[in-house]
Amino acid sequence: MTSMSLVATQEPDSPQVAEDRTQAIRDHLRDAIVDRRLAPGTKLTEVEVGSLFKVSRTMARSALQMLSFEGLVRIERNRGAFVANPDPEEARQVFAARRLVEPGIASEACARATPRDLARLRAHLTDERRHMDLRGPNARRAEIKASGEFHLLLAAAAGNQIMHRFMEELIARSSLVIALYGRSGASSCGHDEHGGIVAALERRDAASVQALVLRHIDHIEADLDLRQGTTTSLKAALSALSPS
Repeated sequence: MTSMSLVATQEPDSPQVAEDRTQAIRDHLRDAIVDRRLAPGTKLTEVEVGSLFKVSRTMARSALQMLSFEGLVRIERNRGAFVANPDPEEARQVFAARRLVEPGIASEACARATPRDLARLRAHLTDERRHMDLRGPNARRAEIKASGEFHLLLAAAAGNQIMHRFMEELIARSSLVIALYGRSGASSCGHDEHGGIVAALERRDAASVQALVLRHIDHIEADLDLRQGTTTSLKAALSALSPS
């Protein structure tokens, strides 16, 4: 069963069902954008989204508006919706925001991370290494997604739900920037840096964690070369979803 088939084929009969289904469509589209199956600039029409998910144009429009609020979709008057295509200045601003936000998250994580949080981070490092050892067309995509998830686990360890939501947007936007401008995406260097961050967390060394996080963000941004990515169709991107 694909992720698309998880969306019911009948129109909702209550506001809550409609909201849940709209959120599900938003999640599927968001994953396709963040996972780089939908490239920056790809057009997302309400008719096509509605047809693929077997919902009304109104519901499709609501899902696209949700993505627009997150900065992942750009809605243009009389032209429609497009996967956001951040310019170099916006790319710099995304990483500038991360430099302002993530050191504070790291400091809070040092103070508040539980043994369970640390165990989850350690387990995630193992998953990252496994992704790096994989081969095939989807290996790099999985590696990059795992790298982003590390930063969300770090935010979760800080215990601030509002900041975690903000980090979700920043990581999603970072993935979009990397999709457009990244030379190599995630790397063993990035994985090793994640390991250093976790080790400093375990020592409760806030100053070291903050410095390591900033250095890591610098390395990610240094991998950007401003080259344009390629586009793919909405149908092809969603059909690439792995069976669940």
